[in-house]
Amino acid sequence: MKLVIIDYGAGNIQSIKFAIQRLGFEAVLSHDAEEIRQADKVIFPGVGEASSAMAKLRDTGLDKLIPTLKQPVLGICLGMQLMCSSSEEGNTTGLGIFDLDVVKFPNSVKVPQIGWNQITELQSDLFKGVPERSYIYLVHSFYAPKGEDTIAESDYALPYSAALQKDNFYGVQFHPEKSSEVGSTILENFLTVI
Repeated sequence: MKLVIIDYGAGNIQSIKFAIQRLGFEAVLSHDAEEIRQADKVIFPGVGEASSAMAKLRDTGLDKLIPTLKQPVLGICLGMQLMCSSSEEGNTTGLGIFDLDVVKFPNSVKVPQIGWNQITELQSDLFKGVPERSYIYLVHSFYAPKGEDTIAESDYALPYSAALQKDNFYGVQFHPEKSSEVGSTILENFLTVI
């Protein structure tokens, strides 16, 4: 299986690559459109600020490529948020794969949310073997509200989308590579079940 992690200068790609290696798989880091297009599975990571990450995607033409991919694609953290229609962070227009607008958590809670939280309402093979209310690791100030593409929820001041799916596109707000055995199971499901 050819697995590509999109390398556009806005990701924690090494920790994701190591997590995949621990599962017995190898991943290639690439920003080459043809190599990404030919992959069996694609991981779209993201850490940092939405508008600058989106600018990097536009500079390389990846903003046009990613929505056209036909193989399974997994967006992680900011990667998932960039797959939405827009983000309040930097007033950013996203890739428009998920019809949701990413917004900031209210001031009633500590922002960013950093640490462990639970996921519920699990509705996809991505969560095969993952019990309801499992703990996952998150670091984020902005969130995608619940919508028709929501396949898992978490709650921080209000319920929000912990994971999304539409067609071949999947997104998780949390960091599976930092979420212990639960995260490993989710990554393995993406690699072997999806």
